[in-house]
Amino acid sequence: MKRVTDLSEAEILALAISNEEEDARIYLSFAQRLRANYPHSAGMFEEMAAEEHGHRHSLLALYESRFGKELPLITRQDVKGFLKRNPVWLHEDLQLDAARRHAALMELEASRFYASAAERAVDTGTRKLLADLAEAERAHESLAERLGEELKTSGAADEEEETRKRLFVLQIVQPALAGLIDGSVSTLAPIFAAAFATHDSWNAFVVGLAASIGAGISMGLTEALSDDGVVTGRGHPWVRGGACGIATTIGGLGHTLPYLIPDFWLATAIAGVIVACELVVIAWVRWRYMDTPFGSAIVQIILGGLLVLAVGIAIGSS
Repeated sequence: MKRVTDLSEAEILALAISNEEEDARIYLSFAQRLRANYPHSAGMFEEMAAEEHGHRHSLLALYESRFGKELPLITRQDVKGFLKRNPVWLHEDLQLDAARRHAALMELEASRFYASAAERAVDTGTRKLLADLAEAERAHESLAERLGEELKTSGAADEEEETRKRLFVLQIVQPALAGLIDGSVSTLAPIFAAAFATHDSWNAFVVGLAASIGAGISMGLTEALSDDGVVTGRGHPWVRGGACGIATTIGGLGHTLPYLIPDFWLATAIAGVIVACELVVIAWVRWRYMDTPFGSAIVQIILGGLLVLAVGIAIGSS
């Protein structure tokens, strides 16, 4: 593996050509994966790919004029000093912000490479082209700002922000809310049944811990395996499953942890307060993200929670 300082001018130009071709293909991949949800940003990535193709043609013309048509095979992987790129463009659920950050990093790295290469170039034509490319890449470093300003000017920013919110609700909030409801409500019966059956805090804690973790695993797997997200656009199944499973576990652990307190009645009182807080949080999430009237949401969730709680206490006390 060589260092940049060890490369000949022919190898520097060949590496620059390889970089421009690779970067253009990455931008086109971004555009392809983002087009369905972010068509305006996809179009801008296509414009950047076209610019990279233009740079490549300029470099190829210069190379042929100096060294002929036999291009040495050299890539980024053959040269020390380049950052190892995380192939975010291969992700099925590519996020717009991730694409912007990665593109900005690509442009910064390219700018530094061209600036370093220009300093080492002996031929004045090569030196000028590399210096011009360094300036061009530096102009792209503020990619996120550039994309944001152009989107605002075109009026597409609001549209894409609405799309982002819709996908966030679809891919994260909905599965997490389902998990939180299940964890907070369905675990009430076994936990309080065990608590009132034994009047022992530790037994209630063990049952609650098992119910919370078990429900989290079950709900997570159910969400992940129910829909691969290809048709519905609900995102990566394991991301949704993770959100659902974690929220389920948290919902159950909230009113389980107070039973680490040895005093049974004190633990039960604190658990009851936490249950009330959980139900209010669920109602707030439904109001905030699901457009459910808060009064309706709070009544529905409290009635359901109280019913399950009453069942648990009744069974445990019998």
